[in-house]
Amino acid sequence: MKRNHTETPLYKQLEDITNRKRISFHVPGHKNGTLFPEYAKNFFNAILTIDMTELTGLDDLHAPSGVIAEAEAFAADYFGADHTFFLVGGSTAGNLAMILAVCSYGDTMIVQRNSHKSVINGLELAGARPIFVAPKYDETVDRYTNPNFESMKHAIDTHPDAKGIVLTYPDYFGKTYDIKEMIDYAHAHGIPVLVDEAHGVHFSLGEYFPPSALDIGADMVVQSAHKMAPSMTMGSYLHMRTSFISKRYLHHYLQMIQSSSPSYPLMASLDVARSFLATTSKEDIDGIDNSVKEVRSILSENNLWDVLPLSKQDDPLKITLHMKMGMSGFAVAKTFEEQGIYPELATHNQILLIHGLGVFQEKNYLRNSLKIMKEQLKIISNHATIDVGKLFPNPIEALVMDYRQMDKLPTFRVSLEKAVGKIAAEAVIPYPPGIPFILKGERISAQHVALLTELIRQGARIQIDDIDKGIHIYKGE
Repeated sequence: MKRNHTETPLYKQLEDITNRKRISFHVPGHKNGTLFPEYAKNFFNAILTIDMTELTGLDDLHAPSGVIAEAEAFAADYFGADHTFFLVGGSTAGNLAMILAVCSYGDTMIVQRNSHKSVINGLELAGARPIFVAPKYDETVDRYTNPNFESMKHAIDTHPDAKGIVLTYPDYFGKTYDIKEMIDYAHAHGIPVLVDEAHGVHFSLGEYFPPSALDIGADMVVQSAHKMAPSMTMGSYLHMRTSFISKRYLHHYLQMIQSSSPSYPLMASLDVARSFLATTSKEDIDGIDNSVKEVRSILSENNLWDVLPLSKQDDPLKITLHMKMGMSGFAVAKTFEEQGIYPELATHNQILLIHGLGVFQEKNYLRNSLKIMKEQLKIISNHATIDVGKLFPNPIEALVMDYRQMDKLPTFRVSLEKAVGKIAAEAVIPYPPGIPFILKGERISAQHVALLTELIRQGARIQIDDIDKGIHIYKGE
């Protein structure tokens, strides 16, 4: 059946119900927005009118047969999936569910080492035995990117019993790679491939962007609609196109992980985001392309950083500034924010800016702000060099102990200096990007501590309570 993607069945149903006279004897407690503090109504009022519950005609996310089922079918049709699930818990919910759907305690999973924390958490919840494949260090962009095929092939050959492979594509900075070669080799060995494509929902728009992993043959793909498409935060999709994995299992775990009271405004925004992507024209893409080139040109006028060039494997909407003269990306990002310009991400030596799926309207403001920043940045002192090139010395590595062993051992906190040689009892996660710097169950090296100490000094945000007091390790291991 050919679908008209201007239609948004779930959003339209919410709109129709909103326009009727209604008396609420049901949740939510704001009663269609009538019971809400006056000082907050200006911001919330419009959205509260469609913040509903599972009323007649609004279907049920966990057993969809009406407008939610229709909206998911529209999404599956557009993205080319056998089935698409709406996620109201972000890509985190999708990553957890797809891992739980393919493995259980003691099963081997082959995993890209620089995966998001939600992938690592999914492995722990499943009690899986992860085999980590290290990413390569790409000197052209001065950071770790993706694993190479030879390392992945060796992992598959060494662990042919693996229940699945988990890959990240693209990385946070928009870089992709030849994932098809890995997918084909995994499938030849009967192993499904699960892809965290959180940053690639817009790859569906065609040849201006890299291809989606779903189009290349991945079995399950998770996409954060809210990252690059006009969906509300936490709105994501999970796509299936596979003969390896049971849809029933996946549905079971999604019911366990996702709220039994899902947000209707959020789900409706997923319906709207799909329609937006499906109706984006070639002329729209041309306008975005021209806008990206203009923004990159403006940013290139500043001699304090390099705007990293794009390759055919890069998402053109991701703009990476590589600091020069020993400046810290964290410090420069703060200067951006002082001008009201908020980057997506800063590292010790880079800043990531994300251009949207539209024409950037503030070019003059950006240009003038950069002139002001140029003077301000002259007084920023140089930062210490951080050499991350040897962070992952082994191409393939397992945790020192399995998750069940970890659960049985007591833990205590030590200073970072005293943690060298010990096994971490918690993950050390700079956020963003949310990729564990040290894994729970990984032996802490002197390199880890030196790099972490410098990152903290420069202002990196670490997702550990009171990191200044040290890190938890296992006692008696």
